[in-house]
Amino acid sequence: MILVTGATGNIGSALLRQLRAAGAGPVRALTRDPGRARAGGGIPHGVEAFGGDLARTASLEPALAGVRALFLVSRVVPRAGADAEILAVARAAGVEQVVLVSSITALTHPHLGPARENLAVERSLKESGMAWTILRPTQFASNALLWADTVRARGTVRVPYADTGLPTIHPADIASVARVALTGPGHHGRTYELTGPAPVSARQQVGAIAAALGRDVPCVETGRREAHRRLAAFFGDEAADAVLDVTGGDVNDELLKVRDTVVRITGASARTFRQWAGENAAAFR
Repeated sequence: MILVTGATGNIGSALLRQLRAAGAGPVRALTRDPGRARAGGGIPHGVEAFGGDLARTASLEPALAGVRALFLVSRVVPRAGADAEILAVARAAGVEQVVLVSSITALTHPHLGPARENLAVERSLKESGMAWTILRPTQFASNALLWADTVRARGTVRVPYADTGLPTIHPADIASVARVALTGPGHHGRTYELTGPAPVSARQQVGAIAAALGRDVPCVETGRREAHRRLAAFFGDEAADAVLDVTGGDVNDELLKVRDTVVRITGASARTFRQWAGENAAAFR
């Protein structure tokens, strides 16, 4: 039995579909509201849906019964030590294997606060006694959804570092690597850095969304101060600074590097941002 947490998220929902399509055996989805997730089509047919909240570890015990492998995204619960508690409950329930989604910033920017927190979760997993695989993706294509309200209102997308290109990754590619790690041999004790197939700047991302919509979407570069003010409203000051550093303010060769991990592990080429934009155009209409 495989348990997918964050089952209605960008990675988790894709992973559930892929596991079912691959005939991976019994799969279970953890979500706060199984009825709503099922009604909304977020849980594929044949997947068990269990209610549970990662912030309340006691609620996880029914979902973990009989589970062999666990998929977990780091730092979903914004509380120090929360992931270590989740891993302890999983180990006590008999889970043998965990595939953890961390961040490439654990490699590229380990001095930043969010990266330090991801490294702490990685250490907790390595010390847990369970078999582990760690995925370190770069910037998600789905981060562009932060612009959706502006695009729908036919406003101007304002971005810092508009022409800095990062090898943005499609969440379904993270799911693809997770699927292989959960179901195939040879991935225990491995850490995989994951990127998309090519650098794509924020301005190019807006252009791809515009092409998917069939209309112009204005895009202008803004200063760091304005961008920080907007991001801090969502993430807080420290995390906003970290986001701005890793999206253009403090890039380095490791962050900019395009990696072939997706094709090596899955046998399929990494999806482009343009593909993601086409699949998600409805969110911007």
